[in-house]
Amino acid sequence: MHFGWFSLPLQTETKKEKMEERRNKYISVQYKLYTVDEKGEHLVEQTTPERPFEFISGFGFALEAFENQVKDLEKGKTFTFQLTKDEAYGDYEEERVLDLERDVFTINGHFDHEHIYEGAVVPLQNEDGNHFYGRVLKVTEDQVKMDLNHPLAGETLLFSGLVTENREATKEEIQHLINHLHGGCDCGCDGDCDCDHEHHHEHGEGGCGCGHCHH
Repeated sequence: MHFGWFSLPLQTETKKEKMEERRNKYISVQYKLYTVDEKGEHLVEQTTPERPFEFISGFGFALEAFENQVKDLEKGKTFTFQLTKDEAYGDYEEERVLDLERDVFTINGHFDHEHIYEGAVVPLQNEDGNHFYGRVLKVTEDQVKMDLNHPLAGETLLFSGLVTENREATKEEIQHLINHLHGGCDCGCDGDCDCDHEHHHEHGEGGCGCGHCHH
């Protein structure tokens, strides 16, 4: 979700316009997401017509490989494609499973039992201010075992779905996303938030950002 901007003296206005077009597309899709292995396909996620996956291209809210597959599809087009683990969330890494002190999850002297329990997905923030998610594996008297791998790490993914919108994003939609990126979630969810489908996505390693964020 970090962008490096470089000054290219030979860049034409046409190229700049194309960059803006890619960055500012508002895309909405309905899809089914499967993991694929030697035993076949396994459904792990499905959007609904009422709650499709929506994002603006170029901001890192969707996996880059996912975005590349759908960004040029017109409204009404269907799609089916696979992403390798390297195109999706990479390998599962044991070193990303950490034993954290319970104090990390203590608020005003009280352990956060409401949000920290086995199986919970918790928004976290490191000392540099980076936001990410972890899944609670175990809670003991002294520690919390946290898995920082994406739930779909190590998996081959299959997406099958329909593009329900693909158009230029409005200024209001872009500003809404910028506010979201800077720490605000105004999606209206309350605690048990599933507005990040991310992916996906960043399904993306992004996410709503609402609820408690532990440091």
